[in-house]
Amino acid sequence: MRVVFPADYFQARQPDGAFVDQAAAFAAHGWGVSTFAFDGDRVFRPALVPGETVLYRGWMLDEAGYRAFVGAVEAAGARVLTPPEAYLAAHHLPRWAPLLADVTPETVCFTDLDALPGALAALGWDGFFVKDFVKSLKTGAGSRITRPDQIGELLARMAHFRGQIEGGVCVRRVEALDPASEVRFFVRAGRAFGADGAAVPDLVRDVAGRITSPFFSVDIARRADGVQRVVEVGDGQVSDLVGWTPAQFMAVWAG
Repeated sequence: MRVVFPADYFQARQPDGAFVDQAAAFAAHGWGVSTFAFDGDRVFRPALVPGETVLYRGWMLDEAGYRAFVGAVEAAGARVLTPPEAYLAAHHLPRWAPLLADVTPETVCFTDLDALPGALAALGWDGFFVKDFVKSLKTGAGSRITRPDQIGELLARMAHFRGQIEGGVCVRRVEALDPASEVRFFVRAGRAFGADGAAVPDLVRDVAGRITSPFFSVDIARRADGVQRVVEVGDGQVSDLVGWTPAQFMAVWAG
């Protein structure tokens, strides 16, 4: 196995500063570690070894970007742990939300953005949490609106701060979730892990068997009535170590 990190812009043989500690942790556990110059010559340093399996750890990539990365890995004679369709299975909300409809807030996704105000009004919800197929807006007033006529302004802010609206728009019905209760778990090959060996709730074990990806993250939080809910699923390669240290993260890859 080899792990590939985005290269530092100025020192292509070094991982981007955000991933230095993770790179050191993988190297200490005997993994091959390479960088890939996404914004440069798109070269792997050191070169990949033909036949090895590659794990990517880095910034989120859109579908085209991930497919291009996979193409570069395969051109070097290696293979990725997570094929493109598996990446999208956890990375794009419309792929995973229907599989978890009973354990996550009600979600409706749209690609016709011009019709959104009327479509939201027809839902009749008291509140809407809005994101594109991947991310919400965490700047300014955030991604929550209470009226359908606010959607145009929110989408304009999303496009401005994120640079694009990826795929389309998903609206999620607002539930009374306690943000302080939110916890991230990782799932590898169907097995779920908690930070520092924390107990894995039954909900996460259930989700682990529903998503067709070899490596993904699951965030859960407790609702006001005490019920645990799935807040987010993400491809594990591009999920931050929220609540995890690099050393704890290595336990996911032990054995």
